[in-house]
Amino acid sequence: MTTKKLLIIGMVWPEPGSSAAGTRIVQLIDLFLANGYQVTFASAASKSEFSYDFSYTTVTEQEIKLNDESFNTILKALNPDIVLFDRFMIEEQYGWRVQQECPGALRILDTEDLHFLRQARQQSTKKQEAINLFSDIAKREIAAILRCDLSLIISEAEIKLLQEKFKIDPGLLYYLPFLEQQITADMTRKWIPFADRADFVFIGNFLHEPNWHTLQTLKTKVWPLLRKKLPEASLNIYGAYPTQKVWQLENKAERFFIRGRAANAKETIAKHKILLAPIQFGAGVKGKFIDAMLTGTPSVTTTIGAEAMKGSLAWNGFIEDDLTRFVEKAAQLYQHQSEWQAAQQQGIKIINERYAIAVFADPFIQKVNELLSGLIKHRQNNFIGQILNHHTLQSTKYMSLWIEEKNK
Repeated sequence: MTTKKLLIIGMVWPEPGSSAAGTRIVQLIDLFLANGYQVTFASAASKSEFSYDFSYTTVTEQEIKLNDESFNTILKALNPDIVLFDRFMIEEQYGWRVQQECPGALRILDTEDLHFLRQARQQSTKKQEAINLFSDIAKREIAAILRCDLSLIISEAEIKLLQEKFKIDPGLLYYLPFLEQQITADMTRKWIPFADRADFVFIGNFLHEPNWHTLQTLKTKVWPLLRKKLPEASLNIYGAYPTQKVWQLENKAERFFIRGRAANAKETIAKHKILLAPIQFGAGVKGKFIDAMLTGTPSVTTTIGAEAMKGSLAWNGFIEDDLTRFVEKAAQLYQHQSEWQAAQQQGIKIINERYAIAVFADPFIQKVNELLSGLIKHRQNNFIGQILNHHTLQSTKYMSLWIEEKNK
């Protein structure tokens, strides 16, 4: 049996230490490697010192250029069975070249989260007006979903939205959450106990607008009230790529500390009693809560923060949209060991029942194999996608070719 080849085109080189998106893509790579795939990761972005080190794996790294026919040559030589686009913008840039050179390759889009949903919520929060989902970015993202054979969706709420609001064929969508190892009794025995933990923590990549907004909410609305209730406690803010405006929020007298990038997110969260995340807008599923649950750290968040994460289970802490109640619940959880331990148990339940890799890995690979063997029929069922691919939204193709000529 010949080894199947997967090409992943990344928006950036993965940084699992910096963002949930980086963690997600590495989990997908590991899943395909475990199933015998030959994996090539390609990106036109520059690497950073925090980029994932693939040298410990069999992954082939490939630097590529944007708007350049050299990518077509790479495609022809590689001839992948599957091409996975990391976010819809990557499908826009490279999808038509993939269709041209490798028409028989299965095209998968990893949405990470629905960008148009996040942006619509951001605009709604900023302008204090009703949410408008029918934006230009929605048209672009949904067109990319329709052009692909399968789109991986990390949140059940987003699948529901795509099916009900935008009438997307369920056969084009696949629910694949974060893929975690189950939490065992051996793991929980190593967790730092309640008595040995101190303070509150927030963590998030500051290139991501919802995290910056959440930090401002913590600074101006949550912490002034919470520190009155718990004057001995501190709030520690961690995150990759903090800008000057982030650093300027530090106030040692108020025990509000900006710590910068965490060397290890899980180890950092594990030292603290509670993760605070009064998230006002966003989409997808939040990696910070997964890390908190994996380290036995309860959290207090909002409805948007916890969206699609717990199913019908209880949260590992509290979900509160009213910020006065948010503060009360955070103080309550901080002071009562029995409540804190009960919340910790809920986190174990959520991870083991809703994110265990053992539950999702085999069905996903089976789905991929089904699509590979029945691709023609699958594409006939997605005739709107065929129309979009036929025209290849020609504008994106010719814009790219124009830039290429210009660059020469």
